[in-house]
Amino acid sequence: MGKLFSKQKSSKHQAQGFDSLDNTSPSGNSFGNKHSSRMERYHDSSPQSQTKHSPIHSDAVVSLSKIQPGLCVSGSKDKSVVLYDYHNHRIEDRWTGHDREITKVCYGMHCQGVFSASRDQTVKLWKRGNANPMREYIGHTLVVMSIHTNKDNSFLCSGSRDNTLKLWDVETGECLRENRISRNLVTDVKFVPESQLLVQTGEDKEVRLFDTRTMSVSHNFPRKQYIQMCCDVSPDGRYCLTCSNGFGGNGCEATLWDLRALKILHEFHGHTEAVEACIFLPFSGCSLVATSSRDCSVRVWDKNSRECIATRTISCSGPLTSLIAYEDNSICVSSFNEGIHQLQFLPNQSKLVPKSQF
Repeated sequence: MGKLFSKQKSSKHQAQGFDSLDNTSPSGNSFGNKHSSRMERYHDSSPQSQTKHSPIHSDAVVSLSKIQPGLCVSGSKDKSVVLYDYHNHRIEDRWTGHDREITKVCYGMHCQGVFSASRDQTVKLWKRGNANPMREYIGHTLVVMSIHTNKDNSFLCSGSRDNTLKLWDVETGECLRENRISRNLVTDVKFVPESQLLVQTGEDKEVRLFDTRTMSVSHNFPRKQYIQMCCDVSPDGRYCLTCSNGFGGNGCEATLWDLRALKILHEFHGHTEAVEACIFLPFSGCSLVATSSRDCSVRVWDKNSRECIATRTISCSGPLTSLIAYEDNSICVSSFNEGIHQLQFLPNQSKLVPKSQF
């Protein structure tokens, strides 16, 4: 792939979260940063101690974005975006301004902002303490389904059901480049770290790599059997994880791709309904990935052996729509019917334990 994987200049700004929330909440309470073997196959749907709090959204939660342990951003069909402190169970900010449901949220660490995509065909940038959007990215003609920023938040990529990917200048809001492919109804997009590449999934069952310098397709992976719902990229930029639509156990898999050898490495089978979300887990010393599905379960997998090492079923949740995870072994999962659930992964027991619901 040559220069496509050459390192980009990184920003010197190393903020871990919103400036006003790095160390203390508005009321002065510190955010906990509780950084916390042998892996065994483990399934657990038994009741566990879980603290329930007032739901922060009034409708289905469809997207989550990570900030730092104890903080998450969520987007909902109720048209709102919420910054939530789940250690102290307090709403830190709520942004409303989209005319239709939120489809995706994304936190920009270096620009200290939250991006939201919506069925109203726009992307908005929100800043802490400001009720109105700081910037809008307007140009799509149908629902915006996916957004992601590059490492230093200088670029934003958006994907839509209008068959286009657009690359935006975050600061000016200008659309710099775009790509339009017939029948490419975009479902997700991620920048590949330390490269000039983007990964994109779509309803045409394709997984594509784009060169951000031209927004041209640099590689098409073999087409999958079912719609590809979501994608994630490993922090080192070497691997991509995608997940599939399906039903009755057909499809419903996650796929691990080698972005340098340009081939499939593994498939992870076990879900019985469409897999809505997939992520690489940042847990220290573990080579793990996680998935969540319309079958109401979250699964943790060993990336190398393909073994499912832990399962947590969240009864009555409806489809589980999005996942985020932190270095303290916490996982948050959003749902259609039961808001957001915080889980804790116990590596020595290969177990997912429910902690709170909000």
